[in-house]
Amino acid sequence: MRLFSHRFDVRTGFEPRFTDVDVVRVAHCRVRPDRVDNFSLMQEKVWNPAMAGSPGMVRGLFGEAPGDEFLILSMWWAAAEHGKYRTERIERLSLRARTAADVAALTGAVVDLEPSWTV
Repeated sequence: MRLFSHRFDVRTGFEPRFTDVDVVRVAHCRVRPDRVDNFSLMQEKVWNPAMAGSPGMVRGLFGEAPGDEFLILSMWWAAAEHGKYRTERIERLSLRARTAADVAALTGAVVDLEPSWTV
């Protein structure tokens, strides 16, 4: 089990509130040890502003575990808005940030939230 420390917010101050979002995207990244600093910088300078500027992106966070593991959580008010971001921007941003050079392994999930389960 890993504990991830909060490094910075995406868009606004993060709140663990789910009543105003329909979709949560979680990405778990293992980064090459010699690329950790670049990966963190690219999250802050490339990915974070792009997500924050995307319509439908509500809030998120970037967390780090000791070593070379990172967690990126983004919350979206609609699946369609997250889908637009994925298809229109991911490839271009990945090339700009040189993500393939940084990331050794990437797993993740998109979770559609059920409003009736939200408290």
